[in-house]
Amino acid sequence: MSITHTQSDLRQTHPAYRGRWTPVILTTIAILFLGVFLLLPLAAVFVEAFRKGIGVYLQSFTDPDARSAMRLTLLVTLLVIPLNLVFGVAASWAITKFDFPGKGIFLTLIDLPFAISPVISGVIFVMLFGLNGWFGPWLIEHNIKIIFAVPGIVLATLFVTFPFIARELIPLMQSQGTEQEQAALVLGASGWQMFRRITLPNIKWGLLYGVILCNARAIGEFGAVSVVSGHIRGQTNTIPLHIEILYNEYNFVGAFAMASLLTLLALVTLAAKTLVEWKTRKDQAKAVIGGIR
Repeated sequence: MSITHTQSDLRQTHPAYRGRWTPVILTTIAILFLGVFLLLPLAAVFVEAFRKGIGVYLQSFTDPDARSAMRLTLLVTLLVIPLNLVFGVAASWAITKFDFPGKGIFLTLIDLPFAISPVISGVIFVMLFGLNGWFGPWLIEHNIKIIFAVPGIVLATLFVTFPFIARELIPLMQSQGTEQEQAALVLGASGWQMFRRITLPNIKWGLLYGVILCNARAIGEFGAVSVVSGHIRGQTNTIPLHIEILYNEYNFVGAFAMASLLTLLALVTLAAKTLVEWKTRKDQAKAVIGGIR
């Protein structure tokens, strides 16, 4: 039976497809929801950003504090993504390819940042590395500053983002199994050769997908960074924190100008995510066709 006939039979027999207005009503509800809660707020950001003209909009990015926020956000992202990349690949490989005591607990701990509020995670780092924290006196003695400084922002961002790459790779590597790696070991391949020639090509799109999600969260993180940063102008303010300060000072054009930058980065991330999904489906289709042949 063809797919077309199957879909036609489903429309005739399934209760959800009875009545010509059902698809129209459902589609209308979905479009209205997207328009009110997604497209309208996005449009409002750009309308407010350009309210006083493009000259004032561009001038918002020349402010020293704005430039400092952009540099710090870029720096934190560039530090967090490689660390998450190493951890995500190592954790995924260990969980999917080996059996060891405490494997279930390890898998649960990876999901911990999803369950903990970002604000609470920031408070945890303050309790550990703050002036009166567990390691505070030792840090002061050795003149090491973590809280209200860049290291604290990196640690907080790292904590809230580290599950993204691992959580993308673990299901993918579990579905692929271990047959190819075992065959490579039988043929005398080393661990590095097995990873570089077999594991990495098989997970490349999932890995890139996780990096994209990690990048998006790192750029937009607010709660944890707000707790550990101290909101020091020109030093520890990332773009989201700078937006909050501008908005509280009634500098709406500047706030929405910076918000539009984050929005554009989000749209670029979405486009990259869509491209990766398309490439993944394309590779899967090729693999299926190759298997049939």
